[in-house]
Amino acid sequence: MNTQIDINKIPKRILNSLLLSVSAGVVPRIGAPYIAIGRQDEISALLSDLEQVNEGCSTMRFIIGRYGSGKSFLIQLIRGYALERNFITADADLSPERRLYGTSGSGVATYRELIKNMASKSSPDGAALPKIIARWIDMLKSELVSEGASPDDRDFADKLNLKALEKLRKVEDMVGGFDFSRVISQYYLAHVNGDDDRKSACLRWLRGEFATKTEARSALGFSTSEIINDDNWYDFIKLWAVLVRFMGYRGLIVFIDECVNLYKITHRVIRENNYEKILSMFNDTLQGRAEGLGIVFGGTPQFMDDTRRGLFSYEALRSRLCDSRYASEGYKNLIGPVIRLKRLSDDELFALISRITKLYAVNYGKEPRISEEQMVSFLNSSLSRAGADSMITPREMLRDYMTVLNILMQNEKVTFEQIMARGAISEEKREEEEKPSDDEAPKTTFSAEDIEF
Repeated sequence: MNTQIDINKIPKRILNSLLLSVSAGVVPRIGAPYIAIGRQDEISALLSDLEQVNEGCSTMRFIIGRYGSGKSFLIQLIRGYALERNFITADADLSPERRLYGTSGSGVATYRELIKNMASKSSPDGAALPKIIARWIDMLKSELVSEGASPDDRDFADKLNLKALEKLRKVEDMVGGFDFSRVISQYYLAHVNGDDDRKSACLRWLRGEFATKTEARSALGFSTSEIINDDNWYDFIKLWAVLVRFMGYRGLIVFIDECVNLYKITHRVIRENNYEKILSMFNDTLQGRAEGLGIVFGGTPQFMDDTRRGLFSYEALRSRLCDSRYASEGYKNLIGPVIRLKRLSDDELFALISRITKLYAVNYGKEPRISEEQMVSFLNSSLSRAGADSMITPREMLRDYMTVLNILMQNEKVTFEQIMARGAISEEKREEEEKPSDDEAPKTTFSAEDIEF
């Protein structure tokens, strides 16, 4: 993608952040389209999901790939495309403290992270919630003016309030919709009246920051029958999806990465409760019960395929997500819910390091001391490592390549050939150290991870 981009026009802040992220093996949050090489079919499939959400449908995808294969990169890339197309996005990485289902706040912690990272085209870095609501209020004012009302009219505020309530009635019949619409309307009134304390309290409720209803009532000045918690947070995600659509956006796209952390849960019942939450989301989206909502999960093959602790250990999900008997490795099927990332081709890997070389030159204002033939030599060296033909990932290759470029720039007397020779010696030494001796008996290890409850 983006093979015709003008790299000289990339903002310095974005370019520098992009290269630092790549060098550290971290997925860039901004600038991902500038190094998007390959994955055209996968990108097209995910962009088609955006169009479905725009039509009021709902979608769910699982992006499955090894560590470093580019699944998180693809998520950030699609997130950027969604923002450009006027969608609202929300993203979160799962962790031991953030799950889809849990007690003691581990479920609602995921919701809080999603709301914290809620982004729009005008606020791509997150924290967009207040701006989204302010934009909606301005939109309501414009609608009233177009209908002949004047902002100078004495009853303009009353008319504005009636129009807001009329819009919010559309969500009142949904689960949690009455409290949700009431808090939104109170936030709206506080915004109009300049009541910052009430606005802050409403935002806290919408972000799921109240632990009890009593605490919420004390801060809000009125009572609600619900607060956002571990059990109901997903219902409020569906409410946000509906709300942002009549606020003028095209839909809500939720990205949940690092799902392997669900696989790592040792307690079987808790793990299955999390998988049951995924099943609920899957049924809602694929049956059209979550208007304007798209969900993208990112995880490893282990998270998906392991029949003892992965998604496939939960029969209801396995029967929905496993490959059909008619599917084979030679066939392409990107319409189904699971997208499995294969290794980039040799040509795509070469195009990737060529793009990085050009970006590096623009960022540092100096051409790297590396020729095209040497880039080919680096790629061949990377692919010649044991198992690299099928297992090499863009992350590890780019980290190594950025190290080579950095050394060449900072050490004028060092040549490319010297760096590669030193790297080859280090690799041989590492392999020799990892090789077990003949008289070393195999060791059996046992850890708490192996315990099933």
